[in-house]
Amino acid sequence: MDKRGFARSPLFYVGDKYKLLPEITPLFPQGIIRFIEPFVGGGSVFMNVQAEKYLLNDLDTNVIDIHKYLCSQIKHPQAFYDHLYQIIDSYGLSCSLRKDIIPDELKKEFVKTYFARFNKDAYNRMKCDYNKSADRPVDILYLLLIYGFNRMLRFNAKGDFNLPVGNVDFNKNTEEALKDYLSLVKPSKIQWRNQDFNQFFAGIRYKEGDFIYLDPPYLITFSEYNKYWNEETEQQLLNILTRLDNAGVRFAISNVTHYKGKVNEQFLHWTENYHVHPVKSNYISYHDNTIKSFNEVLVTNY
Repeated sequence: MDKRGFARSPLFYVGDKYKLLPEITPLFPQGIIRFIEPFVGGGSVFMNVQAEKYLLNDLDTNVIDIHKYLCSQIKHPQAFYDHLYQIIDSYGLSCSLRKDIIPDELKKEFVKTYFARFNKDAYNRMKCDYNKSADRPVDILYLLLIYGFNRMLRFNAKGDFNLPVGNVDFNKNTEEALKDYLSLVKPSKIQWRNQDFNQFFAGIRYKEGDFIYLDPPYLITFSEYNKYWNEETEQQLLNILTRLDNAGVRFAISNVTHYKGKVNEQFLHWTENYHVHPVKSNYISYHDNTIKSFNEVLVTNY
């Protein structure tokens, strides 16, 4: 938990709502029985919402596989940590949580990038082993995420993981995020799904006490995870939400209305029938990791 009392997902998902939790969660309704998240991503939101049950979905199979893997480790956390450390040590990667093994001369020569310089060869060996493996082990995938650039999941057209090494390692922040996940998440209360959002919504039987939080890809920004999003998918989602509102199902959706001269007129028009709450935000993309101010909102139908 951070000083604000919020937990961050150990997936460190680019674009997740961890930093915005103090703003958006007070706007959620009370008495949530089932929390539904069609675009769960790293999971920082559901980790900080109290509910009796959770229905969580993401189109990215790898994201869901990592969540399921972490959930499977909850009963034996120390064995889980020891297993990860064994893999880290077998490749010779740094692990600043336990010991500083990076030579001082490397730190002096590459003051801001010494983690990447030290781990590059070991990381590339791990990446190569993962890509050549027939079963694509999820424990290795998780470590590739932890040591990878901007802690992202990215694959090429052949299906190979192709992210370069990042300038970070398995550190105190990683340990704290994992500890929070393993202590807060209750697998018995969660249903995981790996579906297109249209399929996901079509398979739900709504009940009193349901609440849906949506953080879909943003139409007018660019990130690796929203490259398949377009005006058609945006409209499909808005049509679904209109039907849910007519059926009395509570929801809140995060989105961006203005970004670098672009305006999401499609979404703005739809919001005229709902409650719009401005949100202070920042945005980091894989292609440009500088912080960009833009207009983000949380829209609710209650």
